[in-house]
Amino acid sequence: MFPKLLTAIADDFAAVDRTIAERLRSRVGLVESIGHYIVEAGGKRLRPILTLLAARSCGIGDQRHIELAAVIEFIHTATLLHDDVVDMSTLRRGRPTVNAEWNSETGVLVGDFIYSRAFQLLVDIGDMEIMKIMADTTNRIAEGEVQQLVNKNNPDLDEAAYLQVIRDKTAILFQSAAQCGARLAGAPADVEQALKNLGRHLGMAFQLIDDVLDFAGDQNAMGKNIGDDLLDGTPTLPLLHAMRSGGSEAELIRSCIANAEVRQANLPEVVEIVRCNGALDYVAGLARCEADKALEALGKLPVSVYRDSLGEMIELSVEREA
Repeated sequence: MFPKLLTAIADDFAAVDRTIAERLRSRVGLVESIGHYIVEAGGKRLRPILTLLAARSCGIGDQRHIELAAVIEFIHTATLLHDDVVDMSTLRRGRPTVNAEWNSETGVLVGDFIYSRAFQLLVDIGDMEIMKIMADTTNRIAEGEVQQLVNKNNPDLDEAAYLQVIRDKTAILFQSAAQCGARLAGAPADVEQALKNLGRHLGMAFQLIDDVLDFAGDQNAMGKNIGDDLLDGTPTLPLLHAMRSGGSEAELIRSCIANAEVRQANLPEVVEIVRCNGALDYVAGLARCEADKALEALGKLPVSVYRDSLGEMIELSVEREA
């Protein structure tokens, strides 16, 4: 979490936490226990914070943005549960994943419960256009997840195809979090579009920095293992860019992406190659460009502490080390 961002929305954020706790209640004890386990593990909560700041920056006059922020967090949480099962991950946010602590079947089914609870909340909010946006968003996320699965072990993936995956898998939820916050507040069409753009570019920047940190971050601070994406066979942009230099190093990276046994044996060497050949600077530069586009969108918003906090969020997302 980025504590500075919460100053302007402290009461809203506390209300979101209460709503999440209330809405995780289930007559099935295991469902409720696992729901709390994953939600209370922490995380930056950037997506619900983005919803709160977008709604407040547009002058929302009721409390429906609290429930909307909970919807955004529930959808994100459900995708994490499903991701961890697909990737067979064992560690997230410094704790065992649900599939590691319980089993994969439980992780999938509790993820389904949290998805459905999000849409129950959307019905309570009562805005059909927002429900449509969020239905389209979850569909895009699912497509992105499947495409990422298709792309595994493929060293011939190009940059454009990779960027499309992270638009669908990650940026779309940031985009919808900001857009729906604006829409719920009754913002003019140009302001809603500006916040939609801000969310999309922020999401892209955030994921690109995640890709950098997968090779250069602090393992303890991140709560996950260095090189996890490569170990899983996922060809992220630092790897794709590192192969452009050609030579024996590029061939080693290709072999590691394509072959599980090769990457198991050569992970430390490939991590060092990516750290030293300029790939991380290249990806961080792309993230900076996305962040600058997000900052440009702030010009459509009236001056307020909430707009200032959105600008701070954008900067922190590209400057973070975990």
